[in-house]
Amino acid sequence: MDLEKELQKAVSRIRPLDPEAMEESCRHWDGIAKPLGSLGKLETAVTQIAGIQRRADICIEKKALIIMCADNGVVAEGISQSGPEVTAAVAENFYDEKSCVAIMCRKCGTDLFPIDIGMAMDTPRTEKHKIAHGTKNMAEEPAMTREEALTAIRVGMAKVRELKEQGYQLIATGEMGIGNTTTSSAVAAAFLDLPAETVTGRGAGLSSEGLSRKIRVIREALKLHQPDPSDPLDVLAKVGGFDIAGLAGVFLGGAVLGIPVVIDGVISAVAALTALRIAPACGDYMIASHVSGEPASRLLLQALGKEPFLTCGMRLGEGSGAVALFPLLDFASEIYHKMACFPDAGFGQYEHLE
Repeated sequence: MDLEKELQKAVSRIRPLDPEAMEESCRHWDGIAKPLGSLGKLETAVTQIAGIQRRADICIEKKALIIMCADNGVVAEGISQSGPEVTAAVAENFYDEKSCVAIMCRKCGTDLFPIDIGMAMDTPRTEKHKIAHGTKNMAEEPAMTREEALTAIRVGMAKVRELKEQGYQLIATGEMGIGNTTTSSAVAAAFLDLPAETVTGRGAGLSSEGLSRKIRVIREALKLHQPDPSDPLDVLAKVGGFDIAGLAGVFLGGAVLGIPVVIDGVISAVAALTALRIAPACGDYMIASHVSGEPASRLLLQALGKEPFLTCGMRLGEGSGAVALFPLLDFASEIYHKMACFPDAGFGQYEHLE
């Protein structure tokens, strides 16, 4: 079976969320001794997870962060302050708690899985699923072939299956790769039909001159390749990155296997939108963590139909925004399971008046 047919067969197994589990979850929330709906999005998230897990008695104790690490040939155009050596260094730092998100993961009990899906340099410890040593330079040629894009998606889906078999119940998405705000901005511009300058930010800290160059490179790449927004694989292959493709596979895998997947920032959101365009049913399995400081972030969340929990102006990447949501979800789960219900609280139950 070719990769495209394999993908279509896999996503055809995505089911709607379980309405009975969600209704039971809502009834349980209404029976807890507090004003109705007073925990807002925390209640909504638990009910969504109930629908995903197909049971009202949710469990999100075992959590993982998948970080797709890849380099992008477009850095040759001078759109970043640094190069592939930084991708390799940070990928190794994940193992030694020298990165921001590694420290966050330790604090909130999350296991971290960095994956080399396309780094230009090889590292000793990063899990190897390398498609190539970085993508091609999209300013001159398509970033990857369609088959490479499909292979990267399959890597992400396979990792979700592996984690599901190991008992993981909640997955966050992250990435590491110099130049990936350029590729993600290009994909966002293609999908949202917006000019490059509307969706492009400074990334890791470009000067105004550098930002202008970045916008020009994206605009010219889109003009050169004419990616077809009705064909998400075409967009991904022409102006995307291996990290975006791998994360799209994570979102698709979560939907196929019934695991909630948390969106991080703009690059993760681009991957989520790619997955949504491939299989619209997978959107119900996504949870948006935060709105990042990148210009495209809010636009992408709107296209996904998602509201973020956090508005911190974060733009670090690595999955840091997604992992920042985990303590809030843990609070919600603890309240949901342990808070007294009205018969035990000593006062009458609130009623839905309207």
